[in-house]
Amino acid sequence: MILSCKNICKSYITDTVLDNVSFQLEKGEKTAIVGINGAGKSTLFKIITKELEADSGQVIINNSAKLGYLSQHSVLSTNKTIFDEMLLTCKHIIEMENSLRELENKMANILEGSDEYDQLMKSYSNLQHTFEANNGYGYKSYIRGVLTGLGFTENDFDSLISTLSGGQKTRVALAKILLESPDILLLDEPTNHLDIKACEWLEGFLSNYNGTLIIISHDRYFLDKIVTKVVELENTHSNVYNGNYSFYIKHKSINREIEMKHYANQQKEIKRQQEVIKELRSYNREKSIKRAESREKQLNKIEVLDKPITINDKMNLVLSPRIISGNDVLTANNISKSFDDKHLFSNINFNIKRGEKVALIGDNGTGKTTLFRMITNQIGTDNGDIISGAKVKIGYYDQEHTTLNPNYNLIEEISDAYPNMNVGHIRNTLAAFLFTGDDVFKKISTLSGGEKGRLTLAKLMLSNANFLLLDEPTNHLDIVSKEILESAISNYTGTVLFISHDRYFINKVSTRVLELTPDIFNSYLGNYDYFITKKLEEEKQKLELENDITKSKSSTVKSTSTTTKNDWLKNKEEQANKRKLESKIKNLENDIHELEELIESIDDKLCLEEVYTNAEKASELHNEKVKHEESLESLYEQWELLLS
Repeated sequence: MILSCKNICKSYITDTVLDNVSFQLEKGEKTAIVGINGAGKSTLFKIITKELEADSGQVIINNSAKLGYLSQHSVLSTNKTIFDEMLLTCKHIIEMENSLRELENKMANILEGSDEYDQLMKSYSNLQHTFEANNGYGYKSYIRGVLTGLGFTENDFDSLISTLSGGQKTRVALAKILLESPDILLLDEPTNHLDIKACEWLEGFLSNYNGTLIIISHDRYFLDKIVTKVVELENTHSNVYNGNYSFYIKHKSINREIEMKHYANQQKEIKRQQEVIKELRSYNREKSIKRAESREKQLNKIEVLDKPITINDKMNLVLSPRIISGNDVLTANNISKSFDDKHLFSNINFNIKRGEKVALIGDNGTGKTTLFRMITNQIGTDNGDIISGAKVKIGYYDQEHTTLNPNYNLIEEISDAYPNMNVGHIRNTLAAFLFTGDDVFKKISTLSGGEKGRLTLAKLMLSNANFLLLDEPTNHLDIVSKEILESAISNYTGTVLFISHDRYFINKVSTRVLELTPDIFNSYLGNYDYFITKKLEEEKQKLELENDITKSKSSTVKSTSTTTKNDWLKNKEEQANKRKLESKIKNLENDIHELEELIESIDDKLCLEEVYTNAEKASELHNEKVKHEESLESLYEQWELLLS
């Protein structure tokens, strides 16, 4: 056991946040803390790190364990460069490196073979061994690897941290805590400000992390890849599930059904006992009254179960645009875009059909939002054109929700946008987005980010729009709000094009994935898992082809090269090898030409009367031709490989 929480309780005035929260972690375990916003996840982190004191209970941490904590608001404030700040995590290695240099200088001025020299040499050997064991010769490369993995380029390394954006500073803070390698690492929303590529890198890094991890995250795909245990905070209590996020969702549903059955059975039994007590009292006899009192005492001793909390995150209405578009919704022909000397993309071609749910993905800075702005005619293309189909009406989802009036309630907000819509229609639509009862009279200023997102999407779907453009619609949403959004879009019969870094969301919603890179634009018919599968297949094929080419070139070099192995390793014969490769290609071309002429001559012979009338001779020539054609095919394959 490396960490244990025992009966942790925490209240603020009259609000209980945590009540008897208990769990324990073994060394190397990777655990997620999940729950709705306000469930107490960050409060629990602060209690573990001693930023807050629990009202009661214990947090027990192994004495030798070093603890590191990245909060949602962890930003570095320093005038150092990014790389210099990272070097602080390797202070002990740098000190050893300096000590090695000092020992080298001392030994240079002492007679070799003397006692003092031997003593220094022994110290040097021991220190060098420790230095190597601590990655002393590779720590700078390791730092570069972590920074690059989190989305920084070599040009960023010398940037002053004080000049960075808030998101960049958070990524620097994440890089630093990963390099510090604490025994217990607490990460609160570590994938915020990361694109998909950086998220995938972080998944790989944390999967191989030797320490114990505790993660708070709304990134469900990320949790599925990393964690082996889930601690759920719900209604102030904790529940532990030994599995990843998908395991937790499945077994939470099963447990909820069991809890509901137990609750319903207990309520049924309580009601039955109350009716028996009522009937016994109605007899108005001393014996019956005593029996009623006895039963009443037994009933009062029952520990009444709380009704399990149920969160309705599923829509029960299919939403259809009021105007149906043509089958061809959007067509992009050879579009290109640059800003000054920054090139984004070239010769992009794609089309979107009615009813598709298309995810647009790519690294930060590849031009996804720029493409959206081109589709909505906010900016023009440098080359090519974007054509909207017949009856296509575009609606844009504003993740900042600037179109909402904070002084209105929900009914007023919809009525103001659609004055001809009756209250019944408005309430039905709001109910589809899980605003029921008195929820519709809430002031917009009091809504959570997730509620504002649902309301914005409801307004958008009530408009004449039939082609929705959604730019990072799940940003700042908790898991429940994301699930509601997924349900809304999945039930929408119009067309959707969305930008997202939320791979779980993409997996649930998309029917096609468009990948935008500076060099190429790819289309994959399917969800995110299918996209990943195809990318892996492409990478495997590319690697196999490169290996085949390498083997072929290596074989050519071995057969023609007269240089030594050391000369080859030092790459001193590069030009000679190039000439030999060209010679090999030329020889192959000559062989191909000779075989083609030979096959042609056999064809001529087969047309001669004395040949085609002689079955034996014709068969012999035909077999010879087939043999030469097989050789020709092999030569062509070698020729293509060498040209690659």
